[in-house]
Amino acid sequence: MLNFVYWPISVVLWFWHKVFSLVLDPGSGWSWVLAIMFLTFTIRALLVKPMISSMRSMTKMQELQPQLAEIKERYKNDQQKQLEETRRLQKELGVNPVAGCLPMLVQMPVFIGLFHVLRSFNRTGNGPGALGLSIEENRNLPNYFFSVEDVQSFLDARFFGVPLSAYITMPEDMYQAFQPVDFTRTTIMMVAVPLIIIIALATHLNGRHSVARTRRRQAQGLSKTPQSGQMQMQAEMMNKMMVWFFPFMIVFTGAVWHIGLLFYMMANNLWTFFQQRWMFAKLDREEAAALQAKKDAKRATAPRPGVKPVNPKKQGKKATHTPAVDSDTTGETASGTATLTQPGNDSGKKTTGFRAAFQQMKADAEREALARAAEKQAAKTASGQSATTPKPGAKPQRNRKKKRR
Repeated sequence: MLNFVYWPISVVLWFWHKVFSLVLDPGSGWSWVLAIMFLTFTIRALLVKPMISSMRSMTKMQELQPQLAEIKERYKNDQQKQLEETRRLQKELGVNPVAGCLPMLVQMPVFIGLFHVLRSFNRTGNGPGALGLSIEENRNLPNYFFSVEDVQSFLDARFFGVPLSAYITMPEDMYQAFQPVDFTRTTIMMVAVPLIIIIALATHLNGRHSVARTRRRQAQGLSKTPQSGQMQMQAEMMNKMMVWFFPFMIVFTGAVWHIGLLFYMMANNLWTFFQQRWMFAKLDREEAAALQAKKDAKRATAPRPGVKPVNPKKQGKKATHTPAVDSDTTGETASGTATLTQPGNDSGKKTTGFRAAFQQMKADAEREALARAAEKQAAKTASGQSATTPKPGAKPQRNRKKKRR
């Protein structure tokens, strides 16, 4: 049913086994263990870019929580409208909620596929999922992309004396597929239990590291804290699942996992350990750069020291009531602040910075020139009146008209 998953996994596993067989014994357990681990690394490497996109989408979703809460409150009685507005907001900001699930959706089929491929190396027995093949039939049938020789190599390989497709709860009648039968259930447990504990502990530490970063960003104000009680409860539940539930499930279900599958999980946690630190550092640098760019843009548009900030809402009103010194260039407010009216701009936007200072100086110079001109005109008028004024004690002269004779 899932052959489209089983075949690619078997091809990648076969490839890495051939690579390590160049330097190691093809039938050794280490060549197969390294092949399984590098199968994991191959899948995770292909998912690096989707994982980064997923983290960015999750960050944007956290920033959208206040707007989403407002939409829910506004359209609480109209679920259809609420859904439409939510999708519209996500589309405008380029947020894809499905992108956060893509890496997990890809890894789950890989896990199931590897489980099936490793289990198919041993098709003996009559338990659940077993095909009931005889020992000879099992050793002489290919397994997806693996040839008969590859199947026999895998069955004969041992890791600390344990076959790689063995598991703790494996029925004893399936032991005969591995020749010679030089192991017991206790031997399997001695290898499997430490691996299960290491995997559970690594899962716990990786989950704790992720939760700690989220809480640190919330404390620094870089991430929005869920406002509603239901959303806070969901966030806390997810954090507890990452830190405690998933490790517990690994311990609880580890008894049915093949030794090879345990190495897959260990390699997966090892990759997650390093990828988290690299990816979180990368995203933090991007976020810091974005915040710095916003600060620089705000600083560039801020008024110069000593210049009164401009209120755009009141700008147009003040400009309409300001007496103009020059109808084409400058104007002056009641407080004496120079303004510049650009041609074709009726709002009379106030010029700030050095240009405003220049216009102020120009307006002051024009006022002084007008004042000096007025003083000169007043002086001339005063001197003309003094020439026609009679001296003290003298009678004013009358201009008598001569009578015509």
